[in-house]
Amino acid sequence: MAKPVILTVDDDAEVLQAVARDLRQEYGENYRILRADSGATALEALEQIKLRNHPVALFLVDQRMPQMSGVEFLQQAITIFPDAKRALLTAYADTDAAINAINTTKIDYYLMKPWNPPEERLYPVLNDLLDDWQATFHPPFEGIRVIGNRWSPYSHQVKDFLARNQVPYEWMDIEFSKEAEQLTEYADCDKVRLPLVIFPDGEQLRQPTNLEIAQKIGLRTQAEKPFYDLAIIGSGPAGLAAAVYGASEGLRTVMIEREAPGGQAGTSSRIENYLGFPVGLSGGDLARRAVTQARRFGVEILTPQEVTGIRVANPYCFLQLADGSEISCHALILALGVAWRRLDVPGIERLTGAGVYYGAAQTEAMSCKDEDVYIIGGANSAGQAAMYFSKYASHVTMLVRGESLSLSMSQYLIDQIAETPNITVKTYTSVIEVKGENCLEAITIKNNRTGEIQTLPATSLFIFIGAAPRTEWLDGIVQRDDRGFILTGPDLQRDGQHVPGWNLERDPFLLETNIPGIFAVGDVRHGSVKRVASGVGEGAICVQFIHQYLAKVL
Repeated sequence: MAKPVILTVDDDAEVLQAVARDLRQEYGENYRILRADSGATALEALEQIKLRNHPVALFLVDQRMPQMSGVEFLQQAITIFPDAKRALLTAYADTDAAINAINTTKIDYYLMKPWNPPEERLYPVLNDLLDDWQATFHPPFEGIRVIGNRWSPYSHQVKDFLARNQVPYEWMDIEFSKEAEQLTEYADCDKVRLPLVIFPDGEQLRQPTNLEIAQKIGLRTQAEKPFYDLAIIGSGPAGLAAAVYGASEGLRTVMIEREAPGGQAGTSSRIENYLGFPVGLSGGDLARRAVTQARRFGVEILTPQEVTGIRVANPYCFLQLADGSEISCHALILALGVAWRRLDVPGIERLTGAGVYYGAAQTEAMSCKDEDVYIIGGANSAGQAAMYFSKYASHVTMLVRGESLSLSMSQYLIDQIAETPNITVKTYTSVIEVKGENCLEAITIKNNRTGEIQTLPATSLFIFIGAAPRTEWLDGIVQRDDRGFILTGPDLQRDGQHVPGWNLERDPFLLETNIPGIFAVGDVRHGSVKRVASGVGEGAICVQFIHQYLAKVL
């Protein structure tokens, strides 16, 4: 934590220097001593201290200053740091003003000049004030602060990016926090340019992109080398497992992720059926552990970064990145995962990020406290989200198109939902419209058996209606099925014959695509089992096939 500040203000340069010297001599080890030669200068400094979120313990201010007296300064300073202790330095003639200030400005003490010797006339007084301040002091949050509006898609994007990349932050809603208003004023940021992201060093970004945030917090977005033994696109459980096993077995490995490590599984609020974790763990925790493990073995992780094209020149594969750069590799693993399928109903696009969210959106859970939350979907992800939101929301309603949860949800989750009193499951139900101007205000639902239509007030709708691959950019390179999932191994054969383009005598390995040396694992692969453990298993197994491939081409 940064040292708390003691700020002394005096227009007399000699007096100011003497005060600062005595303060530094006694308190410099535990406090940061700052000085200012006028009230105006001191107020400017306080605004910057506030933006850096550093605490102020004590103001020691001369009363008789031109332009702004000590009392006038304190009246403004306490609006910025209301908990700081306040002491006036006064001459004998200023005693009445100091006494009056005890009532008007609530100063804690006034000291007569000169204060020599400080051991008798200065330090005992300040020690008492600082002890009182320390007794009630709560250290401020030292990480990133995000100031925005709950209903802003930009704000949701920033919060989601930070959370999924395991970066702690403090959320401050401009509509409810006076401090947030204060900080935007000091940063000269109007509401139109929110969200405002304030970093610990006081630097600010307005409506930043994920890339701008990544560069500021030190995420790696550019490759260190031009060539790697193994490149992995995507960092869900399958990609992370491949990275760990590849790097641990001596392959120079780079992993490229366009959003955040963990993939769709990383957004899960609770995974309770993953082997070795009897009490379960969150997707974020799993991702954090895996990323730490991968980095320990030397995996280079680029995030946020996106591969926009692939060019094959055997035995090399060249990857074009979104920033215009290019890297090459001997072997490539496509661990692209899947994205939530979009709901196609009136009003949905306009309100996405403003009350309508795809996926668990754990970043919004605290905002839903004591509200009604609606969840669309009946598979495990929807069930995990319902259990998570039930801890915050007054009520959670699951809207399920089918006849029951048992068709697509694990039994342990069905049992938990049935035992949770503030979760209701509505079957045979679909959302047919969402309504609202600047944020979600209502949803219209339809009972598919009876045809009954209802419009219900709603502020939060979370959507889990299946997933689809984002593989259009691979068209003409890698063979896919009619839904876009990547074909591998035996699935590449048609009537006993390999797909056109396969020119090797051997059959493709189990997880190999129609391009030798390019593999696919996890949810993006045709026929894969959509479970975390199976993705991890495929990632690990794939590395063994890569060793066999490299042994023949190198």
